[in-house]
Order: sequence, then C-alpha cells, then structure tokens
Amino acid sequence: MQDSFDQQGQTTPQDDAAQVNPKKLFIGNLPFRMTEADIQEMFAEYGEITSVHLALDKMTGRSRGFAFVEYAEEASATAAVTALDGNDIDGRALKVNVARPFTPRPRGEFRPRYQGGSSSGGGDRGGYSRGGDRGGDRGGYSRGGDRGGDRGGYSRGGGDSY
Repeated sequence: MQDSFDQQGQTTPQDDAAQVNPKKLFIGNLPFRMTEADIQEMFAEYGEITSVHLALDKMTGRSRGFAFVEYAEEASATAAVTALDGNDIDGRALKVNVARPFTPRPRGEFRPRYQGGSSSGGGDRGGYSRGGDRGGDRGGYSRGGDRGGDRGGYSRGGGDSY
C-alpha cells in the first residue's frame, strides 16, 4: 500500500482495498416493493446480520432499489454473495457484492437559476452587448443594428448605399 501526505503532513492511504469492509454487502437491483424486513429474512439464512439499510427516496419515501447488509462474520458475507448474486426476484436479477467505501462525488460550483438585479440582458441569452446567441443577427448595440423595424436588408451599418 502506498501512502501520500495531505496538507497537514498526515499520511493518507492510496489503496481503497485496505478500507473495504468485507462483512458489508451492497445489494442492487432490488424490487421496489421489498422492505428491510424482507431483506433481513432473505439474507439471515447465511449468518448473523448486524445491520440492514434500505435506501429510500427523501421526497417520496419509496425504495431506491438498493440496500446494504452487514454480517457479523466475513465467511457469512462471502456465502451470501456466492448464493444470492444473480438470483431472480420478481423478474430482476439481484446484484450482490462487497460494498465499496463511500467516496463523495465532486460537486460543481453553485449556479442559481435566477440572477436578479438587472432586467436587461436576459442572463446568458445575450443582451445588448452581444446581440443574442440564438442564431442570426438580432441587432444589438455592438453589432450595428438599430433595433427598429429594419432587421437586415441590404445595408448593415447605417450608411447610405443604393
């Protein structure tokens, strides 16, 4: 295992395999009707279970289709993976494997939907300085148009030409 150093000089492990808990299983592709009690019952025959967590949607309270089961012993977890991975439940093939450690996803910078303050410009849609980004010349102060009735024609730039 390789180590690197963080900003405070502490060593941080680079190998995620050292942080994997071989007793904790990920169960994916679960039917949405299954409850924690159903999962507990299905996995209990392979050994003593210390915890079951069914992921629920925050808004609806409905199952998200995956869960985590943790066994007291590694041999029990291995037996459950061997026996249940790929099993068909309500037409869905279960995916059972050792859970990987949680790694937070990087989030993009905060971009509010409404940018109040100025009513001109229309956000990222162009405005007077660029003339618009939706194709075609819509006038605009920096492009030579006068935003009047003339939207093109033969003359661009305001000079007298026949």
